Amino acid sequence: MISKKRVLLIVIIVILITFSATLAGTTYLGFKTDDKIIVPMERYNALRELEKKYEKHEYISQLVQDSFLYEKDEAAIFEGSLKGMLAVLEDPYSEYLTTEEFDSLIEQTQGEYSGIGIYVSVTEDNKIVVVSPIEDTPADKAGLRTGDFISKVNGVEYPGDRLSDAVSVMKGKPGTDVTITINRVQKDGSELNFDVVITRQSIKIETIKYEMLEDNIGYIRITTFDQKTDEDFNVALKALTTQAMTGLIIDLRYNPGGLITSVTEIADALLGETIITYTQTRDGQREYYNSDKKKIDVPMVILINEGSASASEILAGAVKDTGSGTLVGTKTFGKGIVQRIMPLDDGSGVKLTVSEYFTPNDVNIHGIGIEPDVFIELPEDVSYGPDNIEEDVQLQRAIEIIKLK
Repeated sequence: MISKKRVLLIVIIVILITFSATLAGTTYLGFKTDDKIIVPMERYNALRELEKKYEKHEYISQLVQDSFLYEKDEAAIFEGSLKGMLAVLEDPYSEYLTTEEFDSLIEQTQGEYSGIGIYVSVTEDNKIVVVSPIEDTPADKAGLRTGDFISKVNGVEYPGDRLSDAVSVMKGKPGTDVTITINRVQKDGSELNFDVVITRQSIKIETIKYEMLEDNIGYIRITTFDQKTDEDFNVALKALTTQAMTGLIIDLRYNPGGLITSVTEIADALLGETIITYTQTRDGQREYYNSDKKKIDVPMVILINEGSASASEILAGAVKDTGSGTLVGTKTFGKGIVQRIMPLDDGSGVKLTVSEYFTPNDVNIHGIGIEPDVFIELPEDVSYGPDNIEEDVQLQRAIEIIKLK
């Protein structure tokens, strides 16, 4: 019996042969006479190669369904083949997303989801690493830190190439528990391995927090760059400006990044007329993001650390290269590539690395990070931010720099 896939493939090829001349515009590919379709030999060979490729895929799929010891759903096999197609790229940021995974990703960019409140990535040696816990979430309260490695979730090992699977397990209904196994490398080189039981909750991310510090120095904390962050930032900046702000501190510590459109809108309000960043594809095509003449007219300090990644590094790099402010803290994470999220008709999607970004001075920081202008470490187990200013030596230094301007 000919399978449905086989029938569909034959139909597709016939349609391609019949209508390819029309679809290709001026390219001559063949013609129909009586009941026969005549095509040039090279075109026929190309179509046969295409058919053979899909025959192999169909054969293996059918072999698994007929002979594999354990029963496996046909749809799951097909989804797995799509995941494998992206996995072979060996890029932890490129992946095929099932409908559930795609919905989850979109939720995060909108600032609300259910889980433990953590941003993760993959290391070059295929480990899942914590980029940053989100402030005031279960992961943050449980003591997870930037640089922690997640080796297991609920007792199951997850290497980096199974990042999406691990994230799916860490998410779940509010009020339920998940066990995370952590490997932590301490400053003296020793390692700690321990389990943390974390209770999931509904997480609504407030990406902007702001207040006026001493001497009318404005402080804006950006936790991530989602769809509303630039709007909320402009509200905060306007509120501080109307209070006779004399300097501005933007806190990007433990900010894992987000949408390039959001961060470039924020940079546009700060930098004046300049290049903010540009992206470049494999074939050298560039897309520039520029700011206009409008800029703030007070001294500015950007706080950064090892948890500042991606979009955070776009803003930090633009400020540093244009001399618009001072970077204070430690070297950033080092993610200088851009992913495009593409939805598919059935609700699934593809996340694909399509370009790398550069700072105004043509620097790509992927795998390198951005060095601060003023290096100062925050001691371990020390809280940070205006509520903990007595301990936060980085924030103290930022205030001192603005006072000297």
